[in-house]
Amino acid sequence: MNEDHLDIKTPEYVSLQFQLAGLGSRAAAFIIDQLLLMTINAIIVVILFVVMSGMSSLPFFIMDNSIPLAITIILLFILNGGYFFAFEFFSGGRTIGKKLMGIRVIQENGHSITLLSSFIRNLMRIVDSLPVSYFLGMIMIFFHSKHKRLGDIVAGTMVVHERKAKMKRKLSPIEKEIQVRGLTVKDLSVDDWSLKSLGMKEWKLISTYSRRFHQLSLNDRRDFTKQIADILLPKIRLETEGKTEEELENMLLVLYLILKEDWEFEL
Repeated sequence: MNEDHLDIKTPEYVSLQFQLAGLGSRAAAFIIDQLLLMTINAIIVVILFVVMSGMSSLPFFIMDNSIPLAITIILLFILNGGYFFAFEFFSGGRTIGKKLMGIRVIQENGHSITLLSSFIRNLMRIVDSLPVSYFLGMIMIFFHSKHKRLGDIVAGTMVVHERKAKMKRKLSPIEKEIQVRGLTVKDLSVDDWSLKSLGMKEWKLISTYSRRFHQLSLNDRRDFTKQIADILLPKIRLETEGKTEEELENMLLVLYLILKEDWEFEL
């Protein structure tokens, strides 16, 4: 089945276009993730064997290893069950496999995946894996018009391709400004939970600020910066009191860089 394009009109009346990820790219990403998990699982089991063998002169198979074995089983269950859930929520809808294949999980409305959606989507992997080797999930992805498995349908998510990098693209005025100031995403310390509180409305606000940055006079830009900073920065637990005009500008420009990766979708 060919991979399709999908246009979404957000509640904020912003039109977004996505290229849906098909069975091939999703299967490849899943295989990469599974190989990674199998490797980590094997390492954990080997470590258990070595540790338990070193603690007793008895052969491993006749040792009283019920407690360490139970702990290992629980650890492996958490690892294998939480890997997809944690990566998809905290890494912008991308597991390691998805990142390598250039795809990501998002909400049907074009927003980043939520905590609840990530949980439901990955809880449904149990059903999608039936009867064996992810058979049901693959069948659903192949025949569904939007390449969704059951977990995507229940959670209201879809898997799309990342935007393609544009080679030798001319820098925009705001990108030149950020480059001249030597700013990077590392210049603003914001935890993931706070960033998740910012949605499309906040992205539109910061992107408007970046577009108008060079169009305003110095006085108007000072007032505009103060207004935007007072709205956005407290939402990510950053103080504006006592900050200079340049410090507030830098904080907002770095915030623009951070949010741009999640919200500026291009094919």
